[in-house]
Amino acid sequence: MSAAAAVKQAARLITAAGRAIYCDSATAHLAHLKAVVCPDAAALASQVDLLVVFGGDGTMLRVAREIAGSHTPVLGVNVGGLGFLTAVPFSKLPQALGCVWKGEYKFESRVLIQATGRCQQGAVNLTALNDIVIGRGIASRLIELDVSVDGDPLTRYRCDGLIVSSPTGSTAYSLAAGGAVVFPTADVFAITPICPHTLSNRSLILPLTATIEVKVASPRTATILSADGQVVSELALGDKITMKRARRTVRLMHLAGSSFCETLRCKLHWRGASL
Repeated sequence: MSAAAAVKQAARLITAAGRAIYCDSATAHLAHLKAVVCPDAAALASQVDLLVVFGGDGTMLRVAREIAGSHTPVLGVNVGGLGFLTAVPFSKLPQALGCVWKGEYKFESRVLIQATGRCQQGAVNLTALNDIVIGRGIASRLIELDVSVDGDPLTRYRCDGLIVSSPTGSTAYSLAAGGAVVFPTADVFAITPICPHTLSNRSLILPLTATIEVKVASPRTATILSADGQVVSELALGDKITMKRARRTVRLMHLAGSSFCETLRCKLHWRGASL
């Protein structure tokens, strides 16, 4: 089903339940909805009791960054691919909304990562729900990154890149690079090197109170900074990026009875095996 058709069907369900519909201008145009229209997600979040997001993980990440700090909960409805951050598949939307109307839900507060510093393009001030990644560009050479934690030198990584992930982001790029799966409510960061030259370099778990500084030590190889998969800028020799827990959070809604263990079983197919 297309996103427009999914939104239209959801609008019918919400209207039938006697609730008012608000939406951002892009969604109103996409689905031709008759609703109260707000210019963007941030403005929309300030006007509603629940923000329903249709899409996959990319859409959820974008909305999370746009409404960071809002107390309005977000219910993700998957009309994309894996949809690890979405709470329900679209096929179960009627049942999900029924649970919402009956108050059968819970909230989780998800931490965000803040990255600050300076680069060739100027000041850096980023927020990410999943991860901040410093990686090599199109060249096949390794990059070198000096990392310190709370002012204490950790190591110089020679690698394809470095992922600093939140608990939420542990099941994204960090997992693909060999990082640990972390419960999204855990108070930790993870530093995961991408294809490190030194085989003893493994994913490192740090407390959320830590401040992580990464300094580019590669004199020639292009180095790219990205937040939640969105390329932000190119870094040069000597550029420093500091990462720590952001003050703002995002509230995700989950239906009663759901759990992170269930998500791992269903979406990562953790079934076990018999010999």
